[in-house]
Amino acid sequence: EISLGLVGSEMCIRDRNNPVYYLKGVSNLRASIISAELGLSRLNDLLHFFPYRYIDRTKFYKINEIINNNSEIQVVGSISALKTIQQKNGARLTGKFQDETGAMELVWFKGYKWLKDSIKINTPYVIYGKLNYFKGVFSIVHPEMDLLEDYNRKLQTKLQPVYSSTDKLVNSGVSNKIFRGYLQDLLQQIFEQIQESLSAELIVSQELIGKKEALLNIHFPTSPEMLEKAQYRLKFEELFFIQLQLVRKKLIRKNKIKGYVFAKVGDSFNEFYSKYLPFNLTNAQKKVLKEIRNDVASNAHMNRLLQGDVGSGKTIVALLAMLLAIDNGFQAAIIAPTEILASQHFNAIQELLHKMNISVALLTGSSKVKKRREIHEGLENGQLNILIGTHALLEDKVKFHNLGIAVIDEQHRFGVAQRSKMWQKNELPPHILVMTATPIPRTLAMSVYGDLDISVIDELPPGRKEVKTVHRYDSNRLAVFKFMKQEIEKGRQVYVVYPLIEESKAMDYKDLMDGHESISREFPMPKYQISIVHGKMKAADKEYEMQRFVKGETQIMVATTVIEVGVNVPNASIMVIESAERFGLSQLHQLRGRVGRGADQSYCVLLSSFKLSAEAKTRLKTMVETSDGFKIAEVDLKLRGPGNMMGTQQSGVLNLKIADVVKDTSILYKARNAAIEILQDDPNLLKPANIFIHKTYAEISKTTGAWSNIS
Repeated sequence: EISLGLVGSEMCIRDRNNPVYYLKGVSNLRASIISAELGLSRLNDLLHFFPYRYIDRTKFYKINEIINNNSEIQVVGSISALKTIQQKNGARLTGKFQDETGAMELVWFKGYKWLKDSIKINTPYVIYGKLNYFKGVFSIVHPEMDLLEDYNRKLQTKLQPVYSSTDKLVNSGVSNKIFRGYLQDLLQQIFEQIQESLSAELIVSQELIGKKEALLNIHFPTSPEMLEKAQYRLKFEELFFIQLQLVRKKLIRKNKIKGYVFAKVGDSFNEFYSKYLPFNLTNAQKKVLKEIRNDVASNAHMNRLLQGDVGSGKTIVALLAMLLAIDNGFQAAIIAPTEILASQHFNAIQELLHKMNISVALLTGSSKVKKRREIHEGLENGQLNILIGTHALLEDKVKFHNLGIAVIDEQHRFGVAQRSKMWQKNELPPHILVMTATPIPRTLAMSVYGDLDISVIDELPPGRKEVKTVHRYDSNRLAVFKFMKQEIEKGRQVYVVYPLIEESKAMDYKDLMDGHESISREFPMPKYQISIVHGKMKAADKEYEMQRFVKGETQIMVATTVIEVGVNVPNASIMVIESAERFGLSQLHQLRGRVGRGADQSYCVLLSSFKLSAEAKTRLKTMVETSDGFKIAEVDLKLRGPGNMMGTQQSGVLNLKIADVVKDTSILYKARNAAIEILQDDPNLLKPANIFIHKTYAEISKTTGAWSNIS
């Protein structure tokens, strides 16, 4: 049993929002270091800063039981003598520590003057630390020490918490032992004030322990079983309140935020669908289109995430949604993250609509002043139907007559503040359709985009063949060149992609210029023509080289990842990725999506060195084994963790303290279902049974920013 009796003379800390320096023993200086190093500025932050591992302190050794392979040991005994030994660099303090079975040595290099005065000779101590063995003598350097009398009074647990720390913290005197002491003092003072945050019904239905018990046992577990229960309770709670916010946002948006109503399916949509649709829609595309039509026909505001692999036909679905807007007297916009991608959308849509009476314009950072004026005028008087562009669309001077729908492509490249600008273009917010070719694992989608409606195109258009993927080592390069020549003989084209622009002295990788040189030797002019494209080129030069490749004037495109999004060349049948081990899974998948766009069989060759990390092997093996974007995304999530995927660390949602959306999937599903069930029954959390949930939700909502309705 853990005793939590308050220390009589200490005043209770009732407000957990007080600064950390309210705690006994925490000076202003230490508080500022704790805040700077760990981000903990309030007592509540400290309470919710959980240990990352635990040390088993159940075993006490007798000195004669110690063997050389013990790592960390705990012994009860007393110090019979202390001695200061002078060294070249200062001095050290040694102590003879003994119990009834034998003796060992304790050593201190720092703070020994203070220790010499404070250590009590021939008084029982509990010591703990890492064991050393030298010249037949066991010793512990800088042991953790407690007087046995004090040890017996403490919050003793069989599992001792270990907290994340930094060198700066340790050097300022905040060791793990000191930090544990802060947590112990805090818990002793506020334990009775800790309030429940979940309803009694939820605690029973989910078989959870109470909040007080959970916080006590996460810091000072009474047993491994109680630690497990505490971890489960706190993970569930963390995921539950995230889902509660996301699900509630979705309900508010659907019920309160009004959107423009696209009441009819008119001439533009019908004419394009019956006359100019380049291929029959897949069942997946039809399903998504139906979901969009239902959204925009209602009085609610659409906020939909459209996921689909490269080449699955997202742009056609987006175009049909924009035609619905035009038929109802509204304008439409597409925002892309790069000029290349914006230009590709513009060219594709202009080509599809060129026989129809619909005006389309392109606005990027490179647009000339005269062209900009024309676009601004056409937008404001309503004559311009569709505007496609980059961040340039978000500028304040870009004003629409009546923007009905905004399509955001590769949305993770846009910050929330940028996206919010689209909302300010109109009296009512335009419908938002967010597109991504980066498949998002379901768990991540539920955690980051849980407030959006999600549509998936999980079917490729008919006639598309799966790209064959192989992994080859650098020593197979000549065989790869031979295969490239065979494909070029058939009239096909080839991409060769490099990760670097300039040689990196630190890493032995083929860089782009070296690669271009060796390919030029192997594929000499005039028989072969080669394009080269990289990020340091001027936009006009890039465009010129890309157009040569698109027109078939060059057979090989040597490039960096600037072609990850952008070029659509159905005749290109081989993607060779140099130093493939240097690319992330989603990048490899995107690059592979550049081929396989025509009717011919296409290939992706992953070239790597023999020196591969275990993670690199997993990535390359995954690419060879599957072309399913969602399976690849699941592997990517496991390898990289949620924080590093698609810039989700910017979302703030996944700043998780204890839960993990990869490992705790089952808890995530339970938490989301519980949130949905509660909100369906009590949308505003006003029923007496939900009073604790409402109070906690209100506190959390204060600190999560003002972007609650923006996708």
